[in-house]
Amino acid sequence: MFPVVTGFMSYGQRTIRATRYVGQCLITTLSHTNRLHITIHYPYEKSITPERFRGRIHFEFDNCIACEVCVHVCLIDLPIVDWRFEKDIKRKQLLNYSIDFRVCIFCGNCVEYCPTSCLSMTEKYELSTYDRHELNYNQIAVSWLPLSIMGDYTIQTIRNSSESKINKEKSSNSRTITDY
Repeated sequence: MFPVVTGFMSYGQRTIRATRYVGQCLITTLSHTNRLHITIHYPYEKSITPERFRGRIHFEFDNCIACEVCVHVCLIDLPIVDWRFEKDIKRKQLLNYSIDFRVCIFCGNCVEYCPTSCLSMTEKYELSTYDRHELNYNQIAVSWLPLSIMGDYTIQTIRNSSESKINKEKSSNSRTITDY
């Protein structure tokens, strides 16, 4: 008789533990119903990139001294720097500079260690193409500075949810209207 009673008690304890677990799951699920939506309508709405966002690399041809520091600090030796030595001015003359964004991991080492600051990271992250060979940017394509998301009037910018909560609290407390 005792094995039946102990089996019934252990069954009851397991049932109580299972219902407690299901209750905790329901509480977690219901706590997420009051949160703001995270999904944005991508082509028409874009989130604003953070200040130190590492997007596509911008290159300024006139400032480059062809020192090849960017090639040496790159983890995969990605930038291709072609130069020739000019004997009359005793300096390197930059001929061509290209970056293949199919391989780039956007670590930012080239930008950080460039002695003349001719490399910079932009906020452009849309690099998708139908042909992978289009991602091999030469010096003209890399020097093209993309349009800022903030300056594009066709796109509605979305701020982070924490910033929008703060802005909503400020707007409910005061009557000032700020245009971003």
